[in-house]
Amino acid sequence: MPSKKNHLVISALGKDRPGIVDRLTRAILDAECNILDTRMAVLSGDFAILMAIEAPWDKLARLEGQLPELEKELGLTIVADRTEPSETAQPLLPYGVDVVALDQPGIVHNLAAFFSARNINIEDMTTSSYAAAHTGAPMFAVRMTVGIPANVHIAALREEFMDFCDQLNLDAVLEPVKG
Repeated sequence: MPSKKNHLVISALGKDRPGIVDRLTRAILDAECNILDTRMAVLSGDFAILMAIEAPWDKLARLEGQLPELEKELGLTIVADRTEPSETAQPLLPYGVDVVALDQPGIVHNLAAFFSARNINIEDMTTSSYAAAHTGAPMFAVRMTVGIPANVHIAALREEFMDFCDQLNLDAVLEPVKG
């Protein structure tokens, strides 16, 4: 009978340099654990990673025991949290949200507040700042995936979202995530 799989989420943060991902994934492989999902970025010279890992409890415990040594070796702050696989009470429809606007404080907060007020979860988000091609104006872009409950009327939500974005002078798109 196969061992029950347990889940561990690891986050690590520190100064970026080559080899960090190699060393982290080597430790996970050596502990006989499996990486389920990963998000990684280098932001302002700092390395940040989130990893969901699955393995029987004893193998996760072995990995957890190696984390203090990895922290010292790699100069990272590493946090690990035992988790359970997520179980949603109702089916969610994945929708992509793309927003572009002149850079201004509060864009991310306003978008988060809009979806939160409607009990819609932000599942993934990436933001970036850049200079507009011809004018050099400071621009801000947000790309996110939201989980919309299946009982939400999508056309009404889209109209409400577009009105909301128009009020804030945000160019936006809300569309289903294509497989």
